[in-house]
Amino acid sequence: MNLALFDLDNTLLAGDSDYEWGQFLIDRGVVERDFYERRNRDFYEQYKAGSLDIHEFLAFALEPLARHTPEELTRWHGEFMSERILPLIGQPARDLVARHTAQGDLLAIVTATNAFVTAPIARELGVPHLIATEPEQVDGRYTGRPRGTPCFQAGKVVRLEEWLTARGAALASFGQSWFYSDSANDLPLLERVTRPVAVDPDPRLAAVAASRGWPVVSLR
Repeated sequence: MNLALFDLDNTLLAGDSDYEWGQFLIDRGVVERDFYERRNRDFYEQYKAGSLDIHEFLAFALEPLARHTPEELTRWHGEFMSERILPLIGQPARDLVARHTAQGDLLAIVTATNAFVTAPIARELGVPHLIATEPEQVDGRYTGRPRGTPCFQAGKVVRLEEWLTARGAALASFGQSWFYSDSANDLPLLERVTRPVAVDPDPRLAAVAASRGWPVVSLR
């Protein structure tokens, strides 16, 4: 069996679901516009520059989950999917997932964005497994803190290895392993698979892909 791994934001999606969730909360009046919009934009720029402090960001991004009931969050997420996410899913991304599914590969999305935001997106894309930053829950409510290793940069390798170990597998046990990503933040995992693919890459990843002869594709 082969393994096909996909980054989500700006890879399978033509945008960033974490950023869009923040903007959605602003538009719904759930968070204070001026402060939250400024911080959301600042963190997104830090992410693109490769300088993001993931723990500082998660303290910001997960805090709204702790202030609201699961029922409210679920209702908002349904609206978020239809308004913000479905327009970001292009047919080329669906076709890529379908091709690996037809080949009988084991598919997973590996994303830094938290599982509350991304689990419904993975289901929409037809990807059966999700490895994401996990928001902590106590008694059915989010605490505003992450649980375990954030699935970011080298943390993606850690979380993937944990997931594979739980399945009784290892990365080396697959005949071929693909990882599709747009971001230089994902170099630690791109360097571990046998088939790294740069998807609509940022400038830093584009330069690395060119120097190493990695394929570059577009899903736009």
